[in-house]
Amino acid sequence: MSTGSPEPARAVRQRRKEARPHELLAAALEVFVEKGFATSRSEEVAARAGVSKGTLYLYYPSKDELLKAVIRHYLGEEVRAGALEVARHEDAEPAVLFGVLADWWQRVYESPASGVFKLIMTEARNFPEISAFYLSEVIEPGSQLIGQMLQRGVRSGHLQPMDIESVTHSIILPMVMLCLHKHAVGACMQLPQRSFEPVRFIRDHLALVLRGVSAGAPLPK
Repeated sequence: MSTGSPEPARAVRQRRKEARPHELLAAALEVFVEKGFATSRSEEVAARAGVSKGTLYLYYPSKDELLKAVIRHYLGEEVRAGALEVARHEDAEPAVLFGVLADWWQRVYESPASGVFKLIMTEARNFPEISAFYLSEVIEPGSQLIGQMLQRGVRSGHLQPMDIESVTHSIILPMVMLCLHKHAVGACMQLPQRSFEPVRFIRDHLALVLRGVSAGAPLPK
């Protein structure tokens, strides 16, 4: 027989209240990716989250603000987590860079965060304010982070001198397309497992780029 007392109702309500913003963001990301941002309605997001439209507006007063929160939560926070991981590694050897980048991109690809790329690629032209927010919240800090890693490698002699911006784009753009494919073509046309393995692609692509700029240090297989 349990001797513990039931959790007070106030504590349960407080826990639910604290979890609600994440539940709303998860519902918004699902609806926006499935239907597109422009054609989605706030009522659909609220229904997906199991709350009223009024409750949704208490946290996010407009659909634009809701999308900004989705971008910040799912990708902006991932970029910041990546920065903390990079700060833990003073060594700029290609193998270390490979490990950090491969783990980061695999985590993003396998999480709901990968859907944000589809949203931006398909909706950005019609929503310039959202595009500017995505640029400042994700693209600029993410590109700076990778650029700093490459520059550290060049300074240490582990990497060859290079066009940092060009190599940074070479790392990022195929990964963005991989995430876009997952939520566009890949959502309705499953490729045979033997012909395409996304995680293997991530590792092979990063190894290819870093091997091309390496000063000779080996990379993991």
